[in-house]
Amino acid sequence: MTTPGRSSGEAAYEALLSALQTGQFAPGDRLREEDVAQQMSLSRTPVREALRRLEADGIVEHRPRIGAVIRQLDHGELVELYEMRGVLERTAAELAAQHGVEAEFDTLEALNDAIAGEKSNPAQAAAINQKFHEGLYLAGRNRFLIGAARSLNHALLLMGPTTFTDDARIDTVVRQHGAIITALRARDAEAAGAAAETHLTTSLTHRLQALRS
Repeated sequence: MTTPGRSSGEAAYEALLSALQTGQFAPGDRLREEDVAQQMSLSRTPVREALRRLEADGIVEHRPRIGAVIRQLDHGELVELYEMRGVLERTAAELAAQHGVEAEFDTLEALNDAIAGEKSNPAQAAAINQKFHEGLYLAGRNRFLIGAARSLNHALLLMGPTTFTDDARIDTVVRQHGAIITALRARDAEAAGAAAETHLTTSLTHRLQALRS
């Protein structure tokens, strides 16, 4: 059902974004109007509108004789994306060390513990990981930095399946998050920024390995 004040096209757009976030659709998938409409219990007209909007966002591309396909990032695009994430998250961690409050750091620690507890559910661990990074930005208290991070959200949807596929990978993420939290509690902006940058570099390494496999 469409929320009052929101068009059916807007509802279809948000539903497709949500499906990408949860892995229902993945980069490389073909999105046929009739299939998407049936799968999501929508009519074809709002789905068509949503697909056009996703194409304008750079999430979907139209291929001759195939139709709408969710874009896949290549090696260069992944590197560029993580370069920008590294800059933003280092800054977020530095600002969070200066402006964040203990309750926010407690929340980050609780989220990190929750990631460690979801080794048998990679998708859930990845979803909690997103909340961890959102919390880091919020603790930085800079609305323009938060806005810049949100502008990358669509590109993040194109990275593909989570790399949280084994216990060792999650252990590394949890340990690196822990280093960030320790620096935040110590109010050591330089150490927090360096820990965040190291974390993103490790994440890029795993993404590139997954791209080659």
